Amino acid sequence: MEILDKLLYYPIELLPFYLITLIIAFTLHEFSHAYFANKFGDPTAKLLGRVTLNPAVHFDFLGIVLILFAGFGWARPVPVNRDNFSNPRKMGIIVSAAGPLSNLLLAIVGCLLYAGLYQFGIIDSFDNARVVQAIHIFFDTFIVLNFFLFLFNLVPLPPLDGYRIVEDLVPRRVRAKLQQFEQWSILIFLLIILIPPFQNYTIRPLYAKAYELSVFFLNIFNTMFGG
Repeated sequence: MEILDKLLYYPIELLPFYLITLIIAFTLHEFSHAYFANKFGDPTAKLLGRVTLNPAVHFDFLGIVLILFAGFGWARPVPVNRDNFSNPRKMGIIVSAAGPLSNLLLAIVGCLLYAGLYQFGIIDSFDNARVVQAIHIFFDTFIVLNFFLFLFNLVPLPPLDGYRIVEDLVPRRVRAKLQQFEQWSILIFLLIILIPPFQNYTIRPLYAKAYELSVFFLNIFNTMFGG
């Protein structure tokens, strides 16, 4: 157990909270991509069974392993054929943005529930201190991680959603030039998430901003509930 704790990226006692959060976050994220793509006329994801909230359909084995041991990972990307859209650029932006926005929604709903349960004394009504602590840890993890995923996925580097949004926003000639450098952009992406010095200017500031957003929304909802 001690060896495993050293190998894992997250403290082993916090691992269940991260895994539960990521299962929910990744599932809704990929479902949102698939749902809107199908809604706009592209049946690709639906034919592959991706318009579902079944986590097993969206999870990638390597992505899960990397989450456990490297601290980051991914779900199975939803295939989208923009040629099936009546307005490829506009609908492409919506489909790409749907994933990050689903994480934003989860984070805000998490803040709402957390503030409500706390302000109405429901959390503290449990006699078991471990249960109370577990509830606090879960909401802290769930809220900050979903805000982080919202921000992180908007970074304009492939294979993130932010890059796909930029692709659909810029003129075609600019898009063609972006695609020429796509392979190098992916290498840059791997550098910023794998090498600690780069993380100080990328991953960590995003986590700090995610924490600020969590405090901001919790303050709003706490005030709303009379706290």
